[in-house]
Amino acid sequence: MTSVIIAMTLPSTYVSQMRLIVESPQIPGNLAASTVNTSAGEQLQIVEQRLLTRPVLLDIARQLSVLPSQDEATPDQIVDAMRANTRIRINSGLNQASLMSISFEARSGQIAAGVLNEYLTEIQKLDVSYRKGRASDTLSFFQQEVERLGNELDKRSARILEFERENSGALPSSLQFRLAQQGALQTNLEQTDQQIFSKKSEREKLLEIYSSTGQIVTPAQQNRTPAQLQLAQLRNELDAKRAIYSEANPQIRLLRARIAKLEETVAAEQAANTAQVNPQTGNSSLDLQLAQLDSQISALEDQRISIADRLAKLTLTIDQTPANAITLAELQRDHDNIQAQYNGAVDRLAAASTGERIEVTSQGQRISVIEYPVAPSSPTKPNRMFIAAGGIAFGILLGAALVLLLEVLNRSVRRPEDLINKLDVWPIATIPYAPSRGEMIRRRVVWIMVVLAILIGAPAAVWAVHTYYLPLDLIAEKVIDKLEVYW
Repeated sequence: MTSVIIAMTLPSTYVSQMRLIVESPQIPGNLAASTVNTSAGEQLQIVEQRLLTRPVLLDIARQLSVLPSQDEATPDQIVDAMRANTRIRINSGLNQASLMSISFEARSGQIAAGVLNEYLTEIQKLDVSYRKGRASDTLSFFQQEVERLGNELDKRSARILEFERENSGALPSSLQFRLAQQGALQTNLEQTDQQIFSKKSEREKLLEIYSSTGQIVTPAQQNRTPAQLQLAQLRNELDAKRAIYSEANPQIRLLRARIAKLEETVAAEQAANTAQVNPQTGNSSLDLQLAQLDSQISALEDQRISIADRLAKLTLTIDQTPANAITLAELQRDHDNIQAQYNGAVDRLAAASTGERIEVTSQGQRISVIEYPVAPSSPTKPNRMFIAAGGIAFGILLGAALVLLLEVLNRSVRRPEDLINKLDVWPIATIPYAPSRGEMIRRRVVWIMVVLAILIGAPAAVWAVHTYYLPLDLIAEKVIDKLEVYW
């Protein structure tokens, strides 16, 4: 009877429930992927942990006055009560939809549904802020990375440009041209040496002829006209410049044109049998020719010095080219590495921008509501029939156990078999024990106390457990969950 009274007097509680699901991205990943690669199960766990934080629970409890006598409760008690009344279950697995079921127990249906609605608002806000925050952080990181690598790439390019400007004459790109130019200068230097030697030999021969014959011209020069001498000089000049310039050079073309014109003049003189120039005599003519030869020798020597200087400088740049090539290759390799990193960062930045846009427009993975919370019209707890039947069954079992315990503990002789077992004698006859009036009264008092203990103490213990420890229906549900038996 006591358990029935307790079951009828326990306050009613209402439980509201909602169900959520994690939807896949609306845009296929092979077309445009989001940068938030959080699994559905992990996403639900993150939402659960953030939902049950102290500030969120306190704010909802104070906003809806969820608990009775809430003003007298401490914040810790409010948070513990909110967590105890909230039940979250997550179902996820391989090739399965990820579901979350949330229920809340309150003293009225409106409060239970209101708390779940606040939970739903908080979950959607947490989900959106989490995914947008992750996508924005990813985009910001790659923006900074692209900017950093761009600045580093500019520094590498400026360093390469500065090095090429400082060593413009000794770069690997112009090595073949400078090698060809070195060969041409060496050939030109050899020809200049030959011309100097020829002029010096001619001067010595001129002095030798003058000393031996008193003439100031050589026999070979007696029959040569000025046109022939100029033609020979132009031909020598042409041979010297061909070692330096190509046939397409304007100077080569001009010399060839002058040579062709002089050749025509010489041919006309030979055809007309022009009189030969009389030999020159006199010291003044000798001095004039020697001065002319000295002038030519001096010009050739100046030309040789200029060619040798150019050749030395060119050789120095050629010798510096291998070291410059190594340095330039190192600079270029660093530049290429930074360029590759920059290109990769730009590609990732584009992907991050697309992923951030997907999250901003809510086209990525998101938590949707399958079943919205509804205020229950009837109380869900306590299960009064269960409590009443459980109390009655518990009292009966407790009484039976007490009777059995008293029977086991009673060692007095009550039957003939007890005499045989204890004294090993066979009684002739048995006379029943006749208790006195005081004994009968004491026995009745003991039985009344036992009955009262069964009828009052057991229900009182059940009520105390239900009130001060945990409701009986929750205890039953925990037991059922442990046994993996679901309603």
